[in-house]
Amino acid sequence: MAVEAPGKPAPALVRAWAVGVIVLVVTEAVQATLVYEHLVGPEGVGSFGAALGLVHLPNLVCVVLATWAAARVHPEPWRGMPWRHTVAACAVPAAAQVLTLALHGDRAGLGSLGFWMSTGVLLAGCAVGMLLDGWRDARE
Repeated sequence: MAVEAPGKPAPALVRAWAVGVIVLVVTEAVQATLVYEHLVGPEGVGSFGAALGLVHLPNLVCVVLATWAAARVHPEPWRGMPWRHTVAACAVPAAAQVLTLALHGDRAGLGSLGFWMSTGVLLAGCAVGMLLDGWRDARE
């Protein structure tokens, strides 16, 4: 892999976030088209198991892929700084979580199971995405 000149940190963050947004939007659109339209329906899910299998696990895959993609395009030397690399990789899923809560706060208040499940999905997805990135770096 070619080594780029260090440059400034802001363009590196913006590039990682742009890739994260694209991957998250595309994967969520596929999820909405394949899962929500055909399996969930307008009534929503009826049980915890259905919510887990049809909403939260597919969301986990979307968050993992968005985090991993953003982390992969975050260049050296910035990826060598753990806090900066974590912000580059995880900011988009975290911002999407905040936006979702702001738009649907009536359904996902702090006391609701949905809030805690989606927060768990966010944390687990970011952790797995970062682990995949570290694993990929170790293999190179």
